Parts: sequence; C-alpha cells; structure tokens
Amino acid sequence: MLEENFTDFNRWVEQKYHIHLDDYKERQMQRRIKNIMDKNGVNSLHEYEHLLDKDPIKRAEFIEHLTINVTEFYRNQEIFSNFEKCLLEKVAPQFNNLKLWSAACSTGAEPYTLAMILEKNHLMGNVLATDIDDDILKKARLGQYSTNELKNVSDTDVRRYFKSLGPDQYQIGPAVKQRVSFKKHDLLADQYESGFHAIICRNVTIYFKPEARDRVYQKISEALVPGGILFTGATETLNSAEKLGLKKIESFIYEKQGE
Repeated sequence: MLEENFTDFNRWVEQKYHIHLDDYKERQMQRRIKNIMDKNGVNSLHEYEHLLDKDPIKRAEFIEHLTINVTEFYRNQEIFSNFEKCLLEKVAPQFNNLKLWSAACSTGAEPYTLAMILEKNHLMGNVLATDIDDDILKKARLGQYSTNELKNVSDTDVRRYFKSLGPDQYQIGPAVKQRVSFKKHDLLADQYESGFHAIICRNVTIYFKPEARDRVYQKISEALVPGGILFTGATETLNSAEKLGLKKIESFIYEKQGE
C-alpha cells in the first residue's frame, strides 16, 4: 500500500514542505515514514497527509524524523581527531582567515566544535552552519547542551567554553558562539556559497540516491578553494573523487586539487 501511493506522497511533500523525497533512497525513506505512521496510529499515506495538514506538532515531528539529527561534540572522536589534525597542520598554515562550513549541522554541536578548534588554536576564521530544518536551527542558535552531548569534550574545555546552567545543562560561551552563523539551506535544492577552506558534510549523503549524492559532491567541490578539504562520514565514500577535483588524503578526508 505504501509503495503504491509513495510517488503521490513524494509530490505532496515537495509542494508543501520543499523536501525532495525522490532524491532519497526509496526503500529506506519508506521504512522511516512507515515507522512514524505506525507510531501515530495512521494506516495510509492519505490519512497521514490530513494529519500533517492539521497538526503543526506532528508536522514538525515528521520533518525532524526525515532529517537525521544525531548530535554530540567531536562526534566519532577518533575520526574527528584526524580531521582536526589535518585542518591545523595542512589547511590552516596556507590561509589567513579560515572559512568553514558545517553542512546539515543539526542542533549545532558540530559547528560549535569547529569554532572551539579555531578559538583554542588562536586562529582567525568563522563557521557557516546550515540545515534544512527551522526548528533544529533554533535549537542550534540557542546553544544549550546536555552532559551526554559534551562527553567527548575535555573538562578543561567545558570550563573554558561553556557556562553551567544546572546539573545536566550547559550553554556555549560567547567566544565560540560569535564565530558561528546559522542559515537554512537545502543541499539538494539551494545554491552554495564558495571560498571554503573546509567543508564538513557527514552522514547526510547516505540518504540520497547516487545521482543526487553525486550532484551534492560536485557542488561541494566547487565550493572549496584549492587546498581546502572535505570531511565526510564514516559510511560515505566518493566513488569518483578525482573527477570532482578531489584527492583522498586521509580516511574520510579529501583535498581540493589546484585548478
């Protein structure tokens, strides 16, 4: 039943919310939509459309469920440490004022991690943080996190860059916060800024169809300056990095080649 009406539902979601489900892997997306429908006791896509139309809370839940929002500082710490080393040793010495982009930034842990790296190493630079979800961006701008989300941050850095709001709540400090600007952005539909020295796009393209994924990586490559780097997720691979002008220099790290 879900498969039969999924094309119509895709079209409806695109018209209503400007989210292009056609660019995501169909079986994976159907499974996720079926899970949330079951949770809400909905039996058909048509019935679910009516629910989303009349209930703003269910609508927000639907969008959040579609756009994966796992968040923690220094997520996958070992891999992130390799990226940090590459950024500091390979990229930073080449450029005076670093321009970084956290694509699909979720609730902000990733861009604030980047800003902390800049701050603690006394580097000039700023971070653009983008996401497709307005509610998620509101949370990110607020900059409040639980102890669990800070589990990979050293006690010294917690004291230095955060203010305690209670036993399990911390506020990101102004020195880090002022380096990050947030903006709504759809990787599949919107134009990209350019001139980036590092772009972090992790665990996002795994939900895209191959052709959509290739388009995103092409645009990301064009957004990087020569010598800039792309940091991907552990489950993501670039099958034709060379065609995009990118060279793999570490696990999950690609360097933009000179033009």
